[in-house]
Amino acid sequence: MMAWPCSWCPVLFVTSYLAILSTHINAGVSDNFKTVDHGHISIPEGLPRLQDTDSVLPETGRQPSIPVTAKFKDPNLHPEHYPYYFTHHPEEAAICRQDDDCLHKDALDKRACWGYEVGCYRQNLTAYPHCFKHNPGWARSIEAQQDIFWNQTDFGYLKNMREGHTQLCIPKTQQSTSLDCSPQMHFCRARNLVFNLTQLHPHSTYQRYKALASGYVSGDCSMNHDILEQYSQHKGDLQSWVKELGNISEISTGTREKLQSQCDVVLDKPTFLMKLDAGVNMYHHFCDFVNLYLSQVYNQSYSSDIHIIMWDTSGMFYGDFFSETWQAFSDHPIIPLRDMAGKTVCLQDGVFSTLPRMPRGFFYNMPMVPDCSGSSFMRAFSQHVVHRLGIIQHGPVRDKLRITFLDRNSSFRNVINQKELIDELKKNTGYDVKVVVYNLKELTFVQQLKITHNSDIFISMHGAGLTHLLFLPDWAVIFELSNCEDERCYLDLARLRGVHYTTWQKQHLLQKHNEAPHPSLGTPHAKFCDYSFNKEEFVRLVDEAAQHVRSHPKFIPKNIHDEL
Repeated sequence: MMAWPCSWCPVLFVTSYLAILSTHINAGVSDNFKTVDHGHISIPEGLPRLQDTDSVLPETGRQPSIPVTAKFKDPNLHPEHYPYYFTHHPEEAAICRQDDDCLHKDALDKRACWGYEVGCYRQNLTAYPHCFKHNPGWARSIEAQQDIFWNQTDFGYLKNMREGHTQLCIPKTQQSTSLDCSPQMHFCRARNLVFNLTQLHPHSTYQRYKALASGYVSGDCSMNHDILEQYSQHKGDLQSWVKELGNISEISTGTREKLQSQCDVVLDKPTFLMKLDAGVNMYHHFCDFVNLYLSQVYNQSYSSDIHIIMWDTSGMFYGDFFSETWQAFSDHPIIPLRDMAGKTVCLQDGVFSTLPRMPRGFFYNMPMVPDCSGSSFMRAFSQHVVHRLGIIQHGPVRDKLRITFLDRNSSFRNVINQKELIDELKKNTGYDVKVVVYNLKELTFVQQLKITHNSDIFISMHGAGLTHLLFLPDWAVIFELSNCEDERCYLDLARLRGVHYTTWQKQHLLQKHNEAPHPSLGTPHAKFCDYSFNKEEFVRLVDEAAQHVRSHPKFIPKNIHDEL
């Protein structure tokens, strides 16, 4: 279960676990993918819901009417994603079809879908999670277990969110304010909202998510208070948008122009608003990036000509070690909320992104059925980031396996006999071994990703650097040299991404050194010491990983001629 930060592991909430378990045991197997309960929310008949007309699989032969002069505007997606894009955007498919300069005609007419769309069934999917063992405690069959994993960790999560998506603030006219949200306000979309930030004084508070004064957000719409009450059960800062959007003051303006006339700043580009986790820890910060991509897929909008606002009411510096990753999502600098303090801001078209610590969330707080692997969503996220950052795969390489050993070079969890282990590996002429230190002083983050993405085996001690496994190629193996008694963290992340995971098993063949007390517990702890490993066992595990890589169906070595 990917539920807790890797640096500490409190006891899981048993009641939540049992609630999830009871929901899924009865899910059964269905080509329509059974959806999960949203906390027993009842939506009155006739209330406007999320419109699915843009995501229904188009009927064969139906073509939108497009001007002959229209040119295809390439959204810069990973090559594998264009068939899905054209399914969701038939107008763009029609433009590509008639535009001689469109480079993606081979992706037309494939009717590809991810599984969350209306009219998309299991037989339409090209990939589905794999379960290698039936776990009767979770499901009555291995097929049902696959369905549960898909609902928890894959595009089924989006499908379940859409089931309860509805309007919370109903527009009075076509040009006035609207607000629609998924259950518990984990994700919201808004048009023509007004934020009065004149009373925001960021330098007077250390609270990143301080509740602003009543009436600071307003709009020309009618709030549905009954639904709002049902959708307001999750109120944590990084759990929902209840605190920010749950108290809209109703105003009457009539037109968008009149609404915007009272604003100092008008955000006229599509804008994504985010509340961020820790930017100095890769594991936690990538909860933010994964949820931003989840929100873009949910909204079916991939343009990088967008604003991203970091919702932060404090004046504190936000340390971001992975800021280059924003380039995969926006062409513009991130805007801290404090930059607009003292102003009235009009949000013309906004998306309030899913959050990094939602209960039963995505990536973090995510329940995961055991013995299953391979989320198509997480693979798509990896492909999207790698493609947008211009990272190229140069392998697999014939007759050489590319092995990357991450040297932590930190206060704890260093490998005392690292040189001995590396020297032993280098004796195998079939291995190309590289030792790296992922430090921004040594390598930019994009340079780090280039190395990771071009690794067949990635080796590291337990730590946030193992989050790099998200960007390994499909055939790769992640070798967590020691999990330091945190057994699930990176095993579950590897299962989510769909790459093979291995770790040290024979504890009598490792030794701890320089043991220090846990800062909170005051007793020795496996994460607060250094290690040495038996070199023969180390080589055996690497050889075992190499065998897995070479037998993977996607491991098709390139010839030097092909590379040139």
